[in-house]
Amino acid sequence: MSENNNPNDLHALRHSAEHILTQAMLRLYGPDAFYMAMGPATDEGFYFDFEPRGDFKISEEDFPKIEAEMAKIVKENLPIVRSEITIEQAKKLFSSNPYKIEWLDSIKNRGEVITIYKIGEEFVDLCAGPHVRYTAKVKAFKLLSIAGAYWHGDEKNKMLTRIYGTAFENKEELEKFIYTQEEAKRRDHRIIGKNQKLFTLSSLIGAGLPLLQPKGMIIRQCIEDYLWSIHKDRGYQRVWTPHITKEALYVTSGHAEKFGDNIFRVQGKEEKFFLKPMNCPHHMQIFSDNQFSYRDMPVRYFEPATVYRDEKTGELSGLTRVRAITQDDGHLFCRVSQLEDEISTIVSIIKEFFTTMGMLDGYWVRLSVRGPKGKYLGTDEVWEKAEVALKNVSEREKLPYKIGIDEAAFYGPKLDFIFKDAINREWQLSTIQCDFNLPERFDLSFINEKGEKERPVVIHRAISGSLERFMGVMIEHFAGAFPVWIAPIQVKIIPITDAQHDYAKEIFDKLKELGIRAELDDRSEKMQAKIRDAQLEKVPFMAVIGQREASAGTVAIRQRDGKDLGALSINDFIGKLQSLITEKSLHLIQ
Repeated sequence: MSENNNPNDLHALRHSAEHILTQAMLRLYGPDAFYMAMGPATDEGFYFDFEPRGDFKISEEDFPKIEAEMAKIVKENLPIVRSEITIEQAKKLFSSNPYKIEWLDSIKNRGEVITIYKIGEEFVDLCAGPHVRYTAKVKAFKLLSIAGAYWHGDEKNKMLTRIYGTAFENKEELEKFIYTQEEAKRRDHRIIGKNQKLFTLSSLIGAGLPLLQPKGMIIRQCIEDYLWSIHKDRGYQRVWTPHITKEALYVTSGHAEKFGDNIFRVQGKEEKFFLKPMNCPHHMQIFSDNQFSYRDMPVRYFEPATVYRDEKTGELSGLTRVRAITQDDGHLFCRVSQLEDEISTIVSIIKEFFTTMGMLDGYWVRLSVRGPKGKYLGTDEVWEKAEVALKNVSEREKLPYKIGIDEAAFYGPKLDFIFKDAINREWQLSTIQCDFNLPERFDLSFINEKGEKERPVVIHRAISGSLERFMGVMIEHFAGAFPVWIAPIQVKIIPITDAQHDYAKEIFDKLKELGIRAELDDRSEKMQAKIRDAQLEKVPFMAVIGQREASAGTVAIRQRDGKDLGALSINDFIGKLQSLITEKSLHLIQ
């Protein structure tokens, strides 16, 4: 018998909070109200799954009562003690709980030690730990929400009730987390996307297959155009590949074996096809159909292409988790000696892109390498070359990197870039992946200085990750108030009365001719209502036109942040607006 000696570990703190939650529910509702299933700690807190028995139900309205009971247990400062027991003892202890019996059988099959944790004398649970030593250590906690969850995440199993909660070492950290959660709800891209008519989710089309409305397409096109603008002068060439392919392509590449369950299959009249889950094998075919020499290297392909993956329905969400994924994909074919310089160039593109988006501060990079687990293609020699190259570039570019063991792609190591949004949530977006294996599988080559065939190295890279997911991140990062250059509507023209309609239309036509995205609000509504609607749409600028402005040939400019710029000549306003657009400024007129 021993106690956990790591009381300051956040994981242990949250795991202990979950046990205190379970104990509180047993105190309040009794052991016949539910079966305990499982309850791990997570990156953001913890959850507890249980099966209600009889007519027992629980809702978020019960949270204050449960939290009050949890606080009592914390105040009692009960010891949390670990014990090792035999399989026989464990089965006797949990004989009435089918979920614990199933866990015990799986533990026995794995040959692991069976451990339990007791809180005081009244509560015990099967658990591997770790936990804090006393309940009083769990000082800052909160229950968050209730949801349904399948046992083992398998929809073929019984639906359980899941309570989500979180715990921190102090109240300040907890309050900061709660604020972030509330702010995340306010910024939810699914709500903003619906309110601003950016995208549509249709049950007739299917989950994970969003439709972009005109305003959403403007945002997407702005991102895609900007991505191409920072690639075209760095030697990239655009290519295009079809959406389906014969099975043989992915059998050769190894993707059929690795991702078989996630691939959509299409039956033609005579042949079987795959909806492509990725673009790499297609780009290999384009390279293979050319006769390159060492003078041509590197060869760089760029394609914002849609791929398809059969994700589980329960994991799909708005734009951030979809089945149709448009990657801003790029593949570079180079010599080993060119590898580090090419990776450095990609790093510079990533930094430029995310500086423009206002997301470079606080980013970090995971250097994902092989580990003892997992199926990896290729020899130790080629893996070592690739891992050394990525590490050297990380050092040279002074990237804030951490090593991620056993997190590499199955064909090579990679650099994953993790960026923070406006409320400090982390998003893994950009990636750079080295690949010595696909060139081998597709027998790719170029002619070197000796007139001999030489195998290229492939670099896979994506800057935004995917356009859909990045749009979702951007909507939440900017809370729908996009920089002027991305904003679907950049100027809302608001005539105060019908008498100013002709002048307002003249300004509208001039802005449109200059490529500025404007809307004319000529509804028979009061000016204050039109301004309020434009602010709700988060349009950057409102050009208000009354009799005075029409007579003087000016516009009264208001910004969505509430700042009133007063009357400006139309040319002066256009000049300021064009500067913001050209510079891709994150700000309005200062």
